[in-house]
Amino acid sequence: MKVNIKKFDVKMELKTNGIEFEVRDNNDLFLGDMIINKTGLVWCEGRTTKANGVKKDWAKVIELFNK
Repeated sequence: MKVNIKKFDVKMELKTNGIEFEVRDNNDLFLGDMIINKTGLVWCEGRTTKANGVKKDWAKVIELFNK
């Protein structure tokens, strides 16, 4: 996988805009964007917009990683 920062709107603490990562496979095929902000994570598969992305709050993310 190739993961690049698309947008870096943070200083020290993640705010509402957060940070956006562009995710591509090893063949450089665009897979989607991952947005991390103070409320949790948003996965935007393909060209999905942030408003239509899959949202997980931090409690759900922690639960997922602790499984």
